[in-house]
Amino acid sequence: MDVKLPVHRHLMMRVHLLYCVWCRRYTVQLQFLRRATRELPPETFAAPLHKLSCEEKEQIRTRLQEELERFKK
Repeated sequence: MDVKLPVHRHLMMRVHLLYCVWCRRYTVQLQFLRRATRELPPETFAAPLHKLSCEEKEQIRTRLQEELERFKK
């Protein structure tokens, strides 16, 4: 995902993903995390670290559950 693979390596990866359910799931998880972090405002990364509120944790749970449901379809 980070670099463009040579054609033969790309093809090998695609074939592997056809039969490896674990790598497919991992790929979906990585894609979700990439999309989610792209949506964050830039100031998020400059802010000091803090503990998540219950509301924030619930938002994360909800979003992850939505993605899991979307993946199952």
